Amino acid sequence: MRKLNYLTLLLLPFLVALSGCESSPPVDEGENHPSPSEPNDVEPDDATESSDTADEDVGPRERPEGAEDHSTDQHDLWIAEVAGPFEHPWSVAFLPDGRKLVTERPGRLFSVDDGELTEIDGLPSLRADSQGGLLDVSVGPDFEEDGWIYLTYSKPDPNSQQTATAVARAKLEGASLTDLEELFVQNRYSGSGRHYGSRIVWLDDGTFLVSVGDRGSEPPRAQDTDDHAGSVLRLNADGTVPEDNPFVGDDEVLDEIYTYGNRNIQGMARDPETGDVWAADHGPQGGDILYSIEAGNNHGWPIFTYGMDYQTGQPMDVTETQDPDELPDVVAPTHQFDPSHPPSGLAIIRGGFFDNWQGNILSGGLRTQEIRRLVVGDDSVEEEAIMSGVLGRIRDVRQGPGGEVYVLPDRPDAMLYRVEAAE
Repeated sequence: MRKLNYLTLLLLPFLVALSGCESSPPVDEGENHPSPSEPNDVEPDDATESSDTADEDVGPRERPEGAEDHSTDQHDLWIAEVAGPFEHPWSVAFLPDGRKLVTERPGRLFSVDDGELTEIDGLPSLRADSQGGLLDVSVGPDFEEDGWIYLTYSKPDPNSQQTATAVARAKLEGASLTDLEELFVQNRYSGSGRHYGSRIVWLDDGTFLVSVGDRGSEPPRAQDTDDHAGSVLRLNADGTVPEDNPFVGDDEVLDEIYTYGNRNIQGMARDPETGDVWAADHGPQGGDILYSIEAGNNHGWPIFTYGMDYQTGQPMDVTETQDPDELPDVVAPTHQFDPSHPPSGLAIIRGGFFDNWQGNILSGGLRTQEIRRLVVGDDSVEEEAIMSGVLGRIRDVRQGPGGEVYVLPDRPDAMLYRVEAAE
């Protein structure tokens, strides 16, 4: 529609000259799966505007300076550097004034303004080790009124070398965080420095979901509902528990738990049009899956998984079945990534210039070093690998307020990239 409108403008003088004629005009979408010992995944070394805006007569768009071209089945893309470099960045979020926030896992937070980086101080105490450190960043839905931003991180136990997934919020004033409040710390510290989960998603009612990984050493913890490990939690903006959480009043389940049987969700996003929340979860050797997050669900890990034991290549001892339909209390995943795709970062495309991707899911991949574009149908999921090997290990994928997609690779010298659909 945009191209047609543009051509119409070019032909306008001719159309005016012909206006006296009687004849009518013609109708015009790893975690690096490790060695058998499964070390860390680091090799050593909100809704955009409605898609109706895509039909507005905006004229031709300028190609970003220095952009690289990339072709996919549905769109040709422009890939351009925005800012950097960053040391193992983990997440990007968008402020209402156009600035962006980027976390680095080693424990730094930056504001990005027109390509310029400003380091933000006042972070909570954290331990950056293995897969842990400063992780997700999210701008609260009422930021323009209350100024809150939210962070997830690996909190150190003051009495040991163990850590726990934690959530804090603070207000951003200039280049500092103020009024820091610790909202949540999982109820058991762990020695394993991996599987923190740590994605935040906001719901329409002002509550938020946060994923907590199984912590990588005792998989059955994800089926223990007296343990936060291996779950998705739902909290109020101030960290308290919503009264309508699915297990409130059940003495056998922690009140914060929204779903359980999750392994290590590092990709989670809400569809701004339907309200559905989707998650991409790591399997062990293989078994990476996609599913929707709904209150009270048990997603099966580790009693169900398509993945295999790292040591033997066979089903794990604690796995009861590789067929989720055999477990009546387990909800089967919507999709198994095949070939394997250790996921991190998730975006659901709405609005912007990706006319052919509306409603598609983009899932970043670590070991695969690509993004998978997923089209979820009633009975099947179509999958396309895009940008394979172009940017390296993908840590975060987000759709920005203007409809563009932002991508953060997991590298010691990573840039923040903006991806646009080319005209």
